[in-house]
Amino acid sequence: MNYRTAPLILALIAACGGGTAHAQDKGTVDPKPLPPLANPNDPKTPAKELFARKTIPANLQVRSIGFYTRGCIAGAKALPINGKTWQVMRLSRNRNWGHPKLVSLLERLSVKATKLGWPGLLVGDMSQPRGGPMLTGHLSHQVGLDADIWLTPMPNRELTRTEREEMSATNVVAADKRDVDPKIWTPGHFAVIKAAAQDAEVERILVNAAIKKAMCREAGKDRDWLHKVRPWYGHDYHFHLRIGCPDGSTNCKAQDPTPAGDGCGKDLDYWFQDKILNPPPPREPPAPRPQITMAQLPPECRQVLLAP
Repeated sequence: MNYRTAPLILALIAACGGGTAHAQDKGTVDPKPLPPLANPNDPKTPAKELFARKTIPANLQVRSIGFYTRGCIAGAKALPINGKTWQVMRLSRNRNWGHPKLVSLLERLSVKATKLGWPGLLVGDMSQPRGGPMLTGHLSHQVGLDADIWLTPMPNRELTRTEREEMSATNVVAADKRDVDPKIWTPGHFAVIKAAAQDAEVERILVNAAIKKAMCREAGKDRDWLHKVRPWYGHDYHFHLRIGCPDGSTNCKAQDPTPAGDGCGKDLDYWFQDKILNPPPPREPPAPRPQITMAQLPPECRQVLLAP
């Protein structure tokens, strides 16, 4: 689906039982209730079980704590679920929270994108109200500095809650995984990713290697921003935007700077090896990922978890 056909498809979804907008669609979320923990004080309880049950942010001074994959956030701010130039998806997850600098960036980027031919942002996961590990999905997104932007353009109407839960994002990568699909990829896709990379607050953007390849090909002589666009596994339906540690977050751990150069040409060869594009199935099922406990998070995260 591209932005030329999106309105028709979304209208069909609504006609087939998409539902009507909830009264709270003006800016808040009704998170799904979770069953109580048998013993939340057990040090072996996974941290994700604790942070996922916090439905409001910690009433503390704003700061990101720890690393993107091992931390939390105090004083998080919610991106309103509706704006003139954005809409938040997957509302039941209650993951539209982040550092105020991230929220301001998304609002700013959404306006800029509409001036470049992109109809508006569909915003996927940011962080939980207090950050921390999530029950499902991401290993990162823990400190309120990450956001996923769908590669589906925003329609010219307000999506229903059912649509936001059930519709799929747009895969722009060709079936052979070696390039973008020319029937789906548009100048608008290029423009919105470039606009994000050009923002001074943005530290890096993760995309599928095929998208990076297309960005390299279409960038022309203006290439100073390309080093921020990094190939990574998946990311064929959305791009992952990340900002750096904000001022005042003294216990936020920064990521290593992106390498010099635009990251094009031979730098992309690794990602197009057949063993990377089409890896053989594992001989044995992969071992479960070890669960992060509170003891493995920065000590300040316990204060964030227990705060009112």
